[in-house]
Amino acid sequence: MDFEDTPEEAAFRAECRAWLQANAEPKASADDYFGRDMTAEQRMEAARLWQGKKAAAGFGAITWPKVLGGRGGTPMQELIWRQEEGRVKVPTGMFNVSLGMVLPSVMAHASAEVLALHVAPALGGKNLWCQLLSEPGAGSDLGMVRTRAERATDGREGWIVNGQKVWTSLAQFAQFGLVLARTNPQTSKFEGLTTFFLDMKSPGITVRPIRQAGGESEFNEVFFEDVFVPDSQMVGKLGGGWKVTLTGLMAERLAIGGVMPAELWRTTAGLLADHRFDGRPALQDGRLRERWADLYLKEQALWLLQCRALTALSKGRQPGPEMSGAKNVAAAALQSFSYFAIDLLGERGVLAASELGERFAMVERLWFGSAGMRIAGGTDEVVLNSIGERVLGLAAEPRADKDLPFCELLA
Repeated sequence: MDFEDTPEEAAFRAECRAWLQANAEPKASADDYFGRDMTAEQRMEAARLWQGKKAAAGFGAITWPKVLGGRGGTPMQELIWRQEEGRVKVPTGMFNVSLGMVLPSVMAHASAEVLALHVAPALGGKNLWCQLLSEPGAGSDLGMVRTRAERATDGREGWIVNGQKVWTSLAQFAQFGLVLARTNPQTSKFEGLTTFFLDMKSPGITVRPIRQAGGESEFNEVFFEDVFVPDSQMVGKLGGGWKVTLTGLMAERLAIGGVMPAELWRTTAGLLADHRFDGRPALQDGRLRERWADLYLKEQALWLLQCRALTALSKGRQPGPEMSGAKNVAAAALQSFSYFAIDLLGERGVLAASELGERFAMVERLWFGSAGMRIAGGTDEVVLNSIGERVLGLAAEPRADKDLPFCELLA
């Protein structure tokens, strides 16, 4: 593995750092994040402006091809940008699903006409895209999607969509969505799916935010009632929706596998340094030191896995099978870190961050949200099954419904 920047990477890092210093405010501390006192709407508007500013300067999508407005850069350059952007106080994360998961699927499977019309506004922050996949009865087993798209019978060339999606991130702010729908219930559950993109303001679409434990509404229910979608908005081939979906899911798992913020363990270390346990500094307690050291080593192991994968990519090779488990490792570590931080607070851990001070806001957010990381992009069990079958070559689990027509599965 290479831990030092090449001359080219060092030059790119300097370029990123110079631009960020000229256009953003540095963080006052490791846990100083943007928008703490803003509403979700205010953070979204700030994120749109920041994304547009990055795109205009050539930093909006480092690895996207130049023909689509990206920089045509390497995965290492993308990592360098994220490292440098993490040093400044700016709105990050709001476009992760749109640009990191949904648009890669669109770019891989949509027509040139669709890309020409829709990619630039998304890259510039004008349009946000959401991912309409999970349903009340189709989460881990996404092949059980019941949202249906049926041929229009009124002379229009298109489809009529009816159904419901759930856990859709930022749908209340999205201009477009990528929806997985069933177009043929007579074939197997994976073969009868097709993907479409649609205008989220189309007649018949209702978005209902889900209030979360932390008070925000990142996720939504989305209902479709006789929503018309023209043929031109089909992404990929008829019956090819599962292939399109896998493109986005792989991007999602890789993204989750890279969400171990250094600020988290630094904040935890700060809590250890300041906290008293049984009447003495917490750092003097061997049990607490051992627990924190174990978490720190897991964070470092994940970082080394990511370095190994990025080194392979930078040399034109594919990452090894060890990266298949990065998503699970990262999600479990995030949850363990946040629980440890809450435990350190003792009785005060039940108080809201607003009662404890701004320093604890990150801990609170991660404590509420970290469990969901073990579900997003595929549950721990789904990913482990995939590793067992595709990486270790173990026998696949029996799937009695694999080749049955979907309509028979509902009988």
